[in-house]
Amino acid sequence: MGERIFIGVAWPYANGSLHLGQIAGAYLPPDIFARYHRMKGNQVLMVSGSDQHGTPITLRAEREGVEPGTIAARYHQEFLESWQRLGISFDLFTSTGTANHTRVVQEVFLALLKKGYIYPGIVSQPFCPHCQRFLTDRYIGGTCPYCRSEKARGDQCDDCGKPLNAAELIQPRCSFCGEAPEFKDSEHFFLKLSAFQDDLLDWVKKGKNDHWRQNVRNFTISYLEGGLNDRAITRDIGWGVPLPLPGFEGKRIYVWFEAVIGYLSATKEWAQSCGNEEKWHDFWQGDKAKGYYFIGKDNIIFHTVIWPAMLMGYDPDLNPPYDVPANEFLTIEGKKLSTSRNWAVWLPDYLSRYDPDPLRYLLSISMPETSDTDFSWSEFIRRNNDELVATYGNLVHRVLTFTYRKFNGCVPEHSRYDDFSMYLDDLNKDIGTIRPNMDTLSADMIEDAKEAFRDMDSLLSRCQFRQAIMGAMSLAQEANRYLDMKSPWKVIKEDRQAAADSLYVALCVISHLRKLLYPFLPFSSQKLHEYLGFAGGVEDDGWRLHSPAPGQKLLPPEPLFSKLDEGLAEEESNRLRQSSSE
Repeated sequence: MGERIFIGVAWPYANGSLHLGQIAGAYLPPDIFARYHRMKGNQVLMVSGSDQHGTPITLRAEREGVEPGTIAARYHQEFLESWQRLGISFDLFTSTGTANHTRVVQEVFLALLKKGYIYPGIVSQPFCPHCQRFLTDRYIGGTCPYCRSEKARGDQCDDCGKPLNAAELIQPRCSFCGEAPEFKDSEHFFLKLSAFQDDLLDWVKKGKNDHWRQNVRNFTISYLEGGLNDRAITRDIGWGVPLPLPGFEGKRIYVWFEAVIGYLSATKEWAQSCGNEEKWHDFWQGDKAKGYYFIGKDNIIFHTVIWPAMLMGYDPDLNPPYDVPANEFLTIEGKKLSTSRNWAVWLPDYLSRYDPDPLRYLLSISMPETSDTDFSWSEFIRRNNDELVATYGNLVHRVLTFTYRKFNGCVPEHSRYDDFSMYLDDLNKDIGTIRPNMDTLSADMIEDAKEAFRDMDSLLSRCQFRQAIMGAMSLAQEANRYLDMKSPWKVIKEDRQAAADSLYVALCVISHLRKLLYPFLPFSSQKLHEYLGFAGGVEDDGWRLHSPAPGQKLLPPEPLFSKLDEGLAEEESNRLRQSSSE
């Protein structure tokens, strides 16, 4: 039995459409990882859901004059449609609005309370005398006491990533009326983070987390060494998970505490849907179970400090995160993405006009794994036309169309097939022993394909997606050079078997590319899978080399990708600027 891979994905606030920054940062990477591990034969569970209790939902609801649940339901449905169209393959995408989630959150709360890791205390809460309400997290803004950013919120500063309490803000102001709030005492409950500081620091430093990305590890250690403060986990608000205690009916569990528990509640919901309520243990306990959490860099602390502390206190037998491959940010046309100023490319808008795989390709090959990267429409058009169409798509189309036309719609047989077939798909067997009976170019091409497969296996297992897809495209370039040197369309006039030999080698490489690129480009990989005459889905055959058999019937091929008019770049950039200025 293989590994058990739990993949927890950041929970998007259900207050607006998804944008490309979120896709590049937190949603495409886990899908690539999940597809790869499913093909490897590992047990995979990828979960997330709509965060329906954050103040962004209540803010939007108040602006529109509707109930928060109306907003949450609208965008939850839009998320589901977007995942399906983009090919994000969740095993479960749920929401924090389920009865199951409420039950699990309250269970964790009470367990931590009983053990003394949650305790009551008095906190000074900002209260707006003009609006006559307590101001929670995004209802209040001000200057960050750490980096002096003037855009900090009552829960966090996005510029430096520090979690905050509203009382820490310099020159706080109400987000509704802009007035300075008063501070009133209110009884709340605190998570005793300070109790876990030494254990967390030891956990991060002791060596088992050496595979973490350096920025994630360094940021976490620096944060822990700065000292942990206890944090209030309840708020004076009417929307969210109720406290399971009498006398606190007007308070709710704060969203940052509640949302991370969603990883556990979603796993339990999935187990219930499978008809085995205890199955969730498989992904949370034991050496074979590994938990990966895919998030943006602004959520690192919640997943490398706060969530592990909660797990240690709630049930030490539950595995803490094995890896948190947080991505940096995606900028848009050279400028920082801003949803408030509508400086963003919205996913539903993109999918209404373009195919999913070109976007998946661009975001994969420019993924912000170690530094911020930029999305521009001109780069999107260029990479689509020059790389997907002219390099990979051209390789596939010219090989398949020529083979289909000249060899009766079937895979031709290589003249030395009986000699090298046993080496063809076996990654552990070197083709060197039969090199004397095979031309050097073809032997090298087959070995290059096998080496690319080995390299990609290693890179994907370590969440190095950008380098992995670059390796696959490099193989496509090598195959194009091989074809140009072999020129089967010329050779066939004098030596039909020699043309068949080179075409067969090219078909093998193309077959390998459909596997290598499937985690990144699932739609076009499935098309190629069918053009090559394979049945079922690409993933059904597993993560292994599988060359087409001589005589295998091909389907009439069509181009995998469509060339885009270069003028679209300026047109889309203008649309972006216009929407931002409205």
